[in-house]
Amino acid sequence: MSEPHVLILAPKGRDAELAAAILREAGLEADICSDLPDLESRIDDSACFAIVTEETLRAADLRGLTARLRAQPAWSDFQFIVLTQRGGGPEHNPGAARLAEVLRNVSFLERPFHPTSFVSLARTAARGRQRQLEARTRMEELHEGEQRLRTALLAGRLGSWELDLTTRELTASATCKAIFGYAPGEAFGCSELLGGIHPDDRARMRSAVGDSVETGADYTIEYRTLWRDGSIHWAAINGRVVHDRDGRKVRLVGVSADIKERRTAEESLRRLNETLEARVAARTAELEAAHRVVMAEVDQRERMETLLRQSQKMEAIGQLTGGVAHDFNNLLMAVLGNLDLLRKHLGEDPRAARLIDGALKGAQRGAALTQRLLAFARRQDLLVEPRNLSELLTGMTDLLERSLGNSVEFRLDLPEAAPIAMVDANQLELAVLNLAVNARDAMPNGGELRIRVDHARGEGDLAPGDYVRLTVCDTGQGMDADTLKKATEPFFSTKGVGKGTGLGLSMIHGLAVQLHGALRLSSEPGRGTRAELWLPAADAASVPDAVVPAPPTTAAPREPADPIRARILAVDDDMLIAMSTLDMLEDLGHEVVEASSGPQALEILRSEGPFDLMITDFSMPRMNGAELAEAALALFPGMPILIATGYAELPSGARLELPRLGKPYSQDQLAAEIRKLLAR
Repeated sequence: MSEPHVLILAPKGRDAELAAAILREAGLEADICSDLPDLESRIDDSACFAIVTEETLRAADLRGLTARLRAQPAWSDFQFIVLTQRGGGPEHNPGAARLAEVLRNVSFLERPFHPTSFVSLARTAARGRQRQLEARTRMEELHEGEQRLRTALLAGRLGSWELDLTTRELTASATCKAIFGYAPGEAFGCSELLGGIHPDDRARMRSAVGDSVETGADYTIEYRTLWRDGSIHWAAINGRVVHDRDGRKVRLVGVSADIKERRTAEESLRRLNETLEARVAARTAELEAAHRVVMAEVDQRERMETLLRQSQKMEAIGQLTGGVAHDFNNLLMAVLGNLDLLRKHLGEDPRAARLIDGALKGAQRGAALTQRLLAFARRQDLLVEPRNLSELLTGMTDLLERSLGNSVEFRLDLPEAAPIAMVDANQLELAVLNLAVNARDAMPNGGELRIRVDHARGEGDLAPGDYVRLTVCDTGQGMDADTLKKATEPFFSTKGVGKGTGLGLSMIHGLAVQLHGALRLSSEPGRGTRAELWLPAADAASVPDAVVPAPPTTAAPREPADPIRARILAVDDDMLIAMSTLDMLEDLGHEVVEASSGPQALEILRSEGPFDLMITDFSMPRMNGAELAEAALALFPGMPILIATGYAELPSGARLELPRLGKPYSQDQLAAEIRKLLAR
C-alpha cells in the first residue's frame, strides 16, 4: 500500500495549491482532486484525510459521498477539514452544521487561517488516521486469533456458546447446535436449549448456572440431552462469567462437547475393566485444556484493549499539554516584556509601580506553571550529570525539615556506598520537595516521613541495568485504587480549590521518564503512600572532583565598560512578540531590523547584511529557526545567532548547537545573553 496522503478539493482560486504546499512543508504528501466524484473515488485505506472548501460542498449532491463514508470498514472514521469563510463556522452557519451531520468526522477552519494553526490541525488529523490504521492491524490480529480458535474447536469437536446475562440471548456455534440435535441454520436459543435437556437434569443445570453467576466460579456440568427424535445423548458444558470494565457480570461464555460416546464408555467401563478410565480422564483433560484456548484468549483481548486505551489517552494528554505550554510561553513573553519596559518608563508613581509589580509576579507564576507542564510533556531542558544522592539529600535536610513543620517526624536513611545517579540536581531537588510537601498535606495530624536511598536492578518496564532508587514513604491518609490511577495525570488533585495545581506528581513522572527512569506509586487508604523514583545509576569514577576555589585577588576594581551597541536582526512570526522584542532591544540602545519569517530574514541578510547578531524564534512556518540559522551562517560564517523558543528544549533533529533563550524572558535576561554573544 502507498504512503498515506492527504486529499484536497478546492477547485476555485489558489486554495488547493496553497494547502498542498503548506502540507508538504510539514512533511505530509497531498493529492489535489479535480471534482467531488474524483474525491469520492480516492477515499481508501491509503488516504489520510481530506481538505475541502465549504463552497465546493454547499450545493453539491453529497449522496455518493455519504454512501462512500457509510461503506467504511468498522476501524475507519475518515476525517474532513472544511475551510469556511470568516464567520462561517457551524455556530453561525446552518449549512456548515449540515455538513457536520453528513461528513460525521469533520473539523472547520475559518479563512484566512494561520499556517501554524492549519499544520497543527492537519497533523492532529494525520495522527488520528494513523491510530485508525493501527486499530485495523489489531483487529486483523484478533481476527487471526479467532480463526486459530475456530480451528482448535473444530479439531477438538467442541462447540462454542455465549449467553448474555442481561438479555438472556444465547449465541451458539454449529457444533454446539449439533450437540442438541439442531442443524446449523435452525434457530437455537434459551428455550430450545432448556427444551433439549432431559427433564430429570434441568433443575441441576439451573442450579449450576445460578451458582456460577452468583459466585463467579466456573460453570462445569454434564447432563443428558433429549433430542426431538426421542433419543438420549450426553453433553459436557464448561463456562466462565465475563465482567465488563465496571466489574459487572455481563456474559457467560464457554464450550460444549458431545460426550455420548464417553458416557457409554463409562458404563461399559464399570462392567468390563478399569483400563478405559485412563482414556476417559484424557478426554476430560482435553476439554479442560480447550476451556483454558478460549478463556486465555478472552483475558488477553481485554488486557490489550485496556493498555491501548491508556496509551492513547496519555499520548493525547502529553501532546496537548506540550502545545499549550508552548503557546502560553509565547503569550507570557509579550506580557512580561511590555510590563518590564513599562516599569522602566513609569516615573515616580508608587501605586502604578505596585500594580505593575503585581502583574509581573502573576505572569512569572504563569511562567513557572508552564515549566511544570513542559516537565509532564517531557520537553524541559535538563542538565544531566552524575550526582551523589546522599550528598544532595543531606544538603536539603534543613529545607525539608522547615517545609514539613514540627508535627512530622523526618527520617533519612542513606546507604554506606555512595549512590551515584545520572540526574539534573535542580529538578531532582524540586521533585523531592514536591513529594515531601504532598506527604505533609496527607498527614494533617502529624506522622512520619522517611526518605530512603538504595541500589536496585531494572525490572518491569525499565531497561536492564543498575538503578538508584529514591523512596519517599509517609504514614498519611493514602489513596484508593481509582485515585492512584489518576495521580500522575496533569491537573488532577485531591486538595481543595486553590490549594494545589495538580502538576506536582505529573512533573515528577515526566522528569523520571526523561531521565530514562520511572516513578512508581503504591498506596492504600489509611496506610500511607510510597513513592519510588528509579534513576539510572552512574559509576562513582564519573563524579568530578570538587573544585577548590581560587584565593581572592587584590586587583583594583575596574570601571564598568560602556554598554555594547549592536546592529541586530530580530526574526519572529508573532506580531506581539516581535513588537515586544523590538521595544526591549531599542530601549537597550541597539539598532534593530525586523523580519516576520525565515525567507524575509534571508532577503534582508543578502541586501543589508552583515549584522552583529541575529535573534530568531524557533517555531515558524515554512522555515524554522534552526533552518534559518544554517542558511544565515552559510551567508555570514561566524555571525552570532540566538534562538528564542517557547519550548524548554528544541525538538529532535536540530543540527546546530546554538545558544537558546527560553520564553518568556525579561529585558535583563535578553541583555545578558546579547553581552555574552557579542563578547565572544
